[in-house]
Amino acid sequence: MSLPNDGFTVLLPDAQQWRESNIMKIPNTNLLQDLGGSAHLGGRLWRLPPYSANTWHRHADSWELYFVLEGLGRMRIGEKTVTVPRYGCVLVAPPMLRQIFNDSPDESLWLILAAPQEGQSGTPVEPSYIYPQDPKSLPPELAGRVWPPQ
Repeated sequence: MSLPNDGFTVLLPDAQQWRESNIMKIPNTNLLQDLGGSAHLGGRLWRLPPYSANTWHRHADSWELYFVLEGLGRMRIGEKTVTVPRYGCVLVAPPMLRQIFNDSPDESLWLILAAPQEGQSGTPVEPSYIYPQDPKSLPPELAGRVWPPQ
């Protein structure tokens, strides 16, 4: 990533490129990509609709910091479920399976920062490592719900 001569760049809200994630169809924006990219850091905003979940996954290299900006955050990490209030955060080590989810009728907004950016170590990462179980599996708190939408 090359920054302008003054050493920084700004991404305004209107320039953020929101899209649905490939597997779970969760609206997100890749902040670092929109800023020009970084091998050292990843950063996304994830807007979880009511009764939704992100993928059940882990990372090979990336430590992730999960920060709740709006709503109530719910997350499963391995066999545990944690509740994270607005402005609270969780740091998760690479090998831990994790999933953010929303079991409430209100949206939640998460900022997720990852370092280093996954896959930048030069070692290829097999999808079966990232998703050792069904990535679409939902936490028990969403039993009986269907996500992603059909």
